[in-house]
Amino acid sequence: MNLLSLFVLALGLSIDAFAAAVGRGAANGAPHVGAVFKGALIFGVTEMITPLIGWAVGWAFSDWVEAVDHWIAFGLLAAVGGHMAWHAWTRDHDEPPPPKGLVGLIVTAVGTSIDAMAVGVSLALLDVDILVAAPIIGGTTFVMTAIGLTMGRRIGEAVGHRAEIAAGIGLILIGAGILWSHTMA
Repeated sequence: MNLLSLFVLALGLSIDAFAAAVGRGAANGAPHVGAVFKGALIFGVTEMITPLIGWAVGWAFSDWVEAVDHWIAFGLLAAVGGHMAWHAWTRDHDEPPPPKGLVGLIVTAVGTSIDAMAVGVSLALLDVDILVAAPIIGGTTFVMTAIGLTMGRRIGEAVGHRAEIAAGIGLILIGAGILWSHTMA
């Protein structure tokens, strides 16, 4: 997986954190710099750790699945992307805002990072250097969360769910590209 693909993947994984941050920003008003940094740091670090966990699991089982690793990577990315797009398309856009406070922030960060764990499994099967991938994923999420928190009130809910749909489709396309490159090579 090349660097551009890693950045696209990171952007796709950070969209749900961005959407949650937009919701928080819209519900809580304009946050101060410290709150933006704290929220972005919690989301970024969580999004960096979860693919490491997934990668460790995928690496542990990589010898057993080497012949079909590209199918597994495609399946996981397609499932995560499909779920992300479907959830954004079908959810009630009048949902209450995410829970407030530090605990609510951490719970939301973990909830939006589960997909990164599944992607981490795929990265291990594709022999991607996780020490490069995880910081890119975490850093991208940090930036996207900071933007979402800062501009939440102006961005609004309509853009948030469209971005989630696009990110889900993007993850499916990355998975299809992996499958294509392994089956056509």
